[in-house]
Amino acid sequence: MTKIKAYAADNKDANLKPLEIERRETLKDDVKIDIMYCGVCHSDLHQVQNDWKNSVYPVVPGHEIIGKVLEVGAGVTKFKVGDLVGVGCLVDSCKSCSACEDNLEQFCENGATWTYNSKDKHLGGHTFGGYSESVTVNKEFVLKVPENLDPKAAAPLLCAGITTYSPLAHWGVKKGDKVGVIGLGGLGHMGIKFAHAMGAHTVMITTSPSKSEDAKKLGADAVLISKDEAQMKEHANSFDFLLNTIPVGHDMNPYAALLKRDATMVIVGAVEPLDPLHGGSLIMGRKSIAGSLIGGLKETQEMLDFCGENNVVSDIEMIDIQNINEAYDRLQKSDVKYRFVIDMKSLKNS
Repeated sequence: MTKIKAYAADNKDANLKPLEIERRETLKDDVKIDIMYCGVCHSDLHQVQNDWKNSVYPVVPGHEIIGKVLEVGAGVTKFKVGDLVGVGCLVDSCKSCSACEDNLEQFCENGATWTYNSKDKHLGGHTFGGYSESVTVNKEFVLKVPENLDPKAAAPLLCAGITTYSPLAHWGVKKGDKVGVIGLGGLGHMGIKFAHAMGAHTVMITTSPSKSEDAKKLGADAVLISKDEAQMKEHANSFDFLLNTIPVGHDMNPYAALLKRDATMVIVGAVEPLDPLHGGSLIMGRKSIAGSLIGGLKETQEMLDFCGENNVVSDIEMIDIQNINEAYDRLQKSDVKYRFVIDMKSLKNS
């Protein structure tokens, strides 16, 4: 085992602070990664604060990891020392259930191993994430990052990116479709970029007129203010697909009214109870409401390759690890455009 520096929270009310953790030695099928950058996801904050009632302390968050390969095991041929690689929300799965066989490891029927706060199959205890100097991961859960992408801005692709790309790809969004992205934040800004790159007529749907200019800079063809009843009526029954990134419970009825017959709205933001939905809004038009959770490793690599081909990355604000608690405070206030990314040199040099 190797001891390394990390940042962790000891309990739900604690600030993150330095902690020494252990990483396993590089096994036959492992890749050891020197972490260069780690994105800050709202899930990190939820886990630190135990909002989902499943946190295990100390929590070392971070599942948007970009780094360089330091070492590979004897059974690894796909990666070599110096390669630019990424690790997202998953570091293992059973690899044998129907979900894993379908390259949907995020739905592993025997329980996926998440990058942090999952049972650690090798060392016991629980897994620690990317707010750390390095990480050792099974080769099947390491991703190639296109060299033409800015590695700092690529970090959030490992969660925010795949969370929004996966439903757009799965529901077959194509050139000429009218796609609405509901909510402009860490997820929403990636949804706009992906829908635009896929050739869709992309509409930013927001409650805030002040976000219109930013939405168009990100690639939105139009902006729909959801509080404006006249605008909502004008766009009724006209969308081929809606990507709903609102992170809290809300009334979905006005958005369901925007869908065409046989069209779908996918929820990716609200991991909590939602307001009642009137059945008639779905029945009258055979409309669907669905959910989506990141993507499997095959699809995540597909997403990264798509980003390389279309030069899609996140809009980021860089921080040092020493400023992570301030960043969390700002994250709660939605005071970031649009993702924080930690420069991990700040941890190594501390």
